[in-house]
This record gives sequence, C-alpha cells and structure tokens, in this order.
Amino acid sequence: MPERRARRARLDQPLAPRSGLPRPQYDADLFGRASERFARFLGTARFLVYLSLFVAVWIVWNIAVPERLQFDAYANKFTLLTLILSLQASYAAPLILLAQNRQADRDRVALEEDRAQNERLKADVEYLTREIASLRVTLGDVATRDFLRDQLRDLTEEVVARTSEGVHDQQKRLEREERERRAERKKRRVEQPGGQVVEQPSLSEPFAGEVEGG
Repeated sequence: MPERRARRARLDQPLAPRSGLPRPQYDADLFGRASERFARFLGTARFLVYLSLFVAVWIVWNIAVPERLQFDAYANKFTLLTLILSLQASYAAPLILLAQNRQADRDRVALEEDRAQNERLKADVEYLTREIASLRVTLGDVATRDFLRDQLRDLTEEVVARTSEGVHDQQKRLEREERERRAERKKRRVEQPGGQVVEQPSLSEPFAGEVEGG
C-alpha cells in the first residue's frame, strides 16, 4: 500500500510522458475549420435537397430496376441505406459539437474583450465626470460676465448717488454760509442819531480806502 501511494501522481508535479503507441499528428485548427464548414453545410437547405435526392434515387433504383442490378433490395428493408445514413449521422453529430465548441470559444474571447472595453469606457466616463465636476467648481469661483455687469451697474448707481448727494450738500453749505453772512451783517448794523443806520465794517472785510487804492 505505501508503494502504491508513492507511485500515485502528485498534483504539483507534471506528468512524465508515457511511452506507447504513436499518436496521429494533425492540425487542430485546420480540422476545426473543416468541421465548421461541414457543420455549416449541414445546416443549409442545399444539404437537405441533396440528401433527399440521394435517398429518393437510391430507393427508386432499388425498386424499379431489375433484381440483378439492385445493390440494396427492398426485401432487405434498405439495410445499406440505413447504415450509410447512420454513419453520416454518427459523424455529423461530433463535427457539429466541435464547431459549436469553437464558436463558444470565440464567443467567450469576444465577451472578455467586450468586458475589458466596457471597463475602459467606464473608467473614461468616471474620469470625465470628475473633470467636469472640477471644472464646475472652478467656474463657480470665477467672475462671470453677468456678475461683472451687475457689479458695474451697482457701482455706477452708487457713484451717481454719491455725486448728486455731494452737489446737494454743497448747495446747502453755500446757502448756510449766505445766511450766516446776512446774520452777521444784521449784527454789525448800528443805528445813528437822526434815524440813520450805519453798518460797521467787519474785521474780515477790507477797508473801503484800501479797496479803492488797490
């Protein structure tokens, strides 16, 4: 028992090549393409027409011609024809399965490529989405044309309002100074004997003689 267990192949070691009868060597790809052509031909209407004509000619020949020319007599229930059709069916089924396996392998490779392409497209879409979001955030901090236009309009209105307010204040200041001058003149007026009113000169005003001399 221990010797038999030691001789048992291990999964972590490759099997040694067995010496025996030589195996036939063939091109698997070439054989697969041939099987696909045959399976594709079996699935056409032309094959059904050819097979139907072959069976019809076989049956008519073995019934209509003399018995000495018959090779598959009706008395034997067309045994040779049955064997030929069975042989054709026995070879057609594995060839069709082989063609289906090759097609399944191609479909699996195409599916893997499509999956890889979808993953790349998904990554590209996510990258573009992040870029668009960053651009939105950046544009949110940048002054737009409408924002600048509104700011300039508000600034213009404020300047106009302050300018008009300054002119109005200057007019009020001039009117106030004029009133103060009039009040000062009234205070400097002195009534002389005889009912004559004489206005005393202000210290801030020049003398009459100085003005004339000047």
